[in-house]
Order: sequence, then C-alpha cells, then structure tokens
Amino acid sequence: MTDQREAIRSNAKYLRNVRPIDPDEICEYVEGNPHPAVVRQHLREDAPALGLIERENGTFVPVSDDPVRPNRGPVREFPERYAQALENFLVDRYGVNWHADAAGDLLRSTIRRFKSRYLERRSVTYDDDVAAGYAIYHLPGYYAAIQYALDDLAERGLLGRKLRVLDVGAGVGGPALGLCEYLPEDALVEYHAVEPSAAADVLEALLAETGQNVHATVHRSPIEDVDPATLGSTDGTTEFDLVLACNVLNELTAPTAVARSLLDALAPDGTLLALAPADKNTSTSLRETERELEDERIRDPSEFSALESDGDDADDANGDGGTADRRGLGRVTVYGPTVRLWPGERPSDRGWSFDVRPDLAVPAFQRRLDEATPADDAEHAPGEFVNVDVQFSHSLLRLDGTRRIDIELETDDWAKMAEMERHVTNRIDLVAAKLSRSLSGAAESEYGEKPNPLFKISDGSEAVDHYAVVTSETSLNRPLLEAEYGEVCSFEQILALWNDDEEAYNLVVDEETIVDRIG
Repeated sequence: MTDQREAIRSNAKYLRNVRPIDPDEICEYVEGNPHPAVVRQHLREDAPALGLIERENGTFVPVSDDPVRPNRGPVREFPERYAQALENFLVDRYGVNWHADAAGDLLRSTIRRFKSRYLERRSVTYDDDVAAGYAIYHLPGYYAAIQYALDDLAERGLLGRKLRVLDVGAGVGGPALGLCEYLPEDALVEYHAVEPSAAADVLEALLAETGQNVHATVHRSPIEDVDPATLGSTDGTTEFDLVLACNVLNELTAPTAVARSLLDALAPDGTLLALAPADKNTSTSLRETERELEDERIRDPSEFSALESDGDDADDANGDGGTADRRGLGRVTVYGPTVRLWPGERPSDRGWSFDVRPDLAVPAFQRRLDEATPADDAEHAPGEFVNVDVQFSHSLLRLDGTRRIDIELETDDWAKMAEMERHVTNRIDLVAAKLSRSLSGAAESEYGEKPNPLFKISDGSEAVDHYAVVTSETSLNRPLLEAEYGEVCSFEQILALWNDDEEAYNLVVDEETIVDRIG
C-alpha cells in the first residue's frame, strides 16, 4: 500500500505542471490499477503536501500563487449551511425541541450564567451545555469579526491562497468558519485547531461543512501542553502562515509567554492574529500583551535568509546593524491596526481601542431560542438571547518588519502626541490613526442637541489618551468621519486642549481644521 501511495504521489508530482490530475488516468499508471476512488482519496490526503486543490469535476490542480483579495464589503449574515449544521448538532444532543421545554430552559440558563461570570471576570468551564450555549450566542459575531481583521492583511497582499493555519483555543469555530468563508474556493488550507474543551465537539461538526480544500485536524489538548513544532504537515513543514488566538489570551494565566511560543511557530512572512472582545478589560489586556512582545527577538535573523538582500547586507543579518536588522527581521512588529508613526516611539496609554461593524441578520437559531422563552420568565426581555453585534479588538503581529501603515514622521512638519503638553491651547498639524468609531453615541441631550462625534486617535507615541472631537463639520474635515478604523489621517490647524475630567487630550476639529485621509 505504501508503494502504491508513493506511485500515486510521483505521478501527481509529474502531472501537476502538465495538465489537471485525473484519478481515472493515474490509476492506469499505478501497479495493481487501484480503483479511481482509492486514488482520489490518496490525493485528497496528500493535497497539502503536493500543493493541490480539488475541483468540482474531481480533478486536481496546483493552488495559485496569487494572494487573496480583500472582501471590502460588510459581512451581512451567518451562512445558512453553518446555521443548519449547528441546529442539527443541537437536535442530536437535546432533541427536536432543543429550544423549548426543559432543554431550552437549560440552554437559556447556561447562557445567562456564562454571561454573568464573564462580566464578573470569573472563569468559565466549557462543559457540553456551555459549549452549545456559547455556539448559539457567540458563533456569528466571531465568524464576522475575523473577516474584518483578515482584510487588514489581504489589502497588502499578505494572505496567500495556500495557508497553513494554527487556531489556538479554537472554541466552537467562529474564527475558523469566518476564515474558510473569507478565502476563495481555490484556496488550500491545512488547518490545525487546538481546543481541549467540549467546544471541540461543536467545532468538528461545523468544520465538516467547510470546503473540500480545507484539511482540518482538531487537537484536544491545552495549548500549554502543545508544541506547535510537533503539528507537522505531511511534507514536514512545522511553521504556520497564520496563527489565530481568538478570545483565548485573556483567559490564560501567562498570555505573553503563550503568545511568544506562537510567534516562534510562525513562518518568516507569517502573521499572529489575536482577537478579543471590545470591553475595556479584555481589550486593554490585548494591547498590554502586544506591547510586551513588541521588539522582542523571537527568531535568529539568519533564519530569515530568504527575505534578506544580496551582498554585504546578508552578513549584517547576524546582528551587526545591517539592512536585515533595521527591517526588524526576527523581531516582533505590530503590523496593525495600531500604528507606530514616529521612529523609536512606542505608546504607553491605556490602549483601549476596538472596532465596530454593522450588525448581522439575526440567525434563526438565536431567534428560536429567544422566542421560546416562557411567558412567566420574569428575567427575560425580548432579544436577550440574540447577539448580532460585531465589536472586537484585534492585533496583528509579524516577524518580518512589515507594517500595515509604514510612515515615519518628523517634528519639523508635525506635532508629536508624546509632546502634546507643550501644544495645549495651540492649533497644530498632526498625523494620527483613527482607532475607534464615534464614541459619543447617538442619543440627543435634554436640549435636543446631538453629541459631537468623538474618536480615539493615535500616532504611536502617546502616554495618555487622545481624542478628536468634531465640533463643526465641514467638507474639509469630513474625511475624519469617513475614514475607516485604523486609517491614518493628517490634521491641519487642529486645536489641542486638555480635558481634566477625562485626564486626556481633546483635539478639536472645527471649521478651521483640514483633514485628509493618507492611510
């Protein structure tokens, strides 16, 4: 059987650069003439190592080298095939009336309990019922959030069609499904999930609905007990192009140490994508981990020879200050969405920054559970078990020195947030990234006035929070309102003020201020 399998591989290697690989053809070239179904199964199992994708007609072709394009548009709904797979899982576990009677009461009380424990910052044990409730309540939001984070990579051509992925604390699979949906059909994914809890049961059921070119393996061990290097592929590769850590670092006792081990598992041009809820505690904790890791040497620069320039600079990659070292090869770099616009400067403010995207359509399984709540349930308010908000914090770390926004400012042209104290009451010119949607809310005051739009902004040098507040909207400053989360803008004639109540700087955007989107 081993010889037969090797013969199939050898034929596939030869034919992949000649024409589509047809199992019906290959079986004729292999001793013993194995059935085409056997050939097809071997090709599927060896596809990641061979770099092959399976087409709808049953043939195999090499995966394209073209990078994945960004989606750009909003994520509108949780796909029906995944929703149906989740409901099938719930029916198998709790019966046809999983949303009603005793089963429904159990799931509703479970969701209430883990929501309460989360708000109290207490740990949650993921047994079978918690995993099911978590899937009902949180699966759609994480499915959407990961896709917006992936846009940050795809817009720079940094997301390939052939991906080796490690998903740490994969949970019930929201990020995994979002990634698979984001990628085009001709992408090839070797996916390894690390999930020790009962959530792995839900994860495996949902992964079964992903495309035929997603090759998934679930490892049911705590990440602390897993050496990523042991999760080798069939061709011996141990590095990952993309490592996901979604809503997991905030649950660990040593998040920085774990994140460091994950960075060590990255390919030289890979990315660690960490995702966290938008609340203050988890969001600021993510930024703390990001900042603790930044500039650390994770890998010896000599391991990055493929990225080094030719000639004398190659010797400098060993730490002598040459081109490779200046680019940060082997050092942890914050790719985004936070920025570092001033050479040598790093932010030390509280770092609470999160993105908000359009709500999803309400999935049928959430509506069904909510509407089946007994009428005499005094705790219930309509919509209690519906969760379609998409609010999240994320961090993208790399080892090759690449940043999403690669700008270096000079004080001759722009004010620096680290020196904002000396600019108070003056109008200044500034460059900063927009790191929030409007934080002022939409409610009107008792006098019928709407609050001024307020945005967190950053240039990567600040020690305290800075906010841009729009007191007078004009066509010249409207680009601030139109800019996306993480986008860099220039501000001319912005007024710097200190806010005693918030202990932060308010930078006033009014009729004298000109804003341009330069990111």
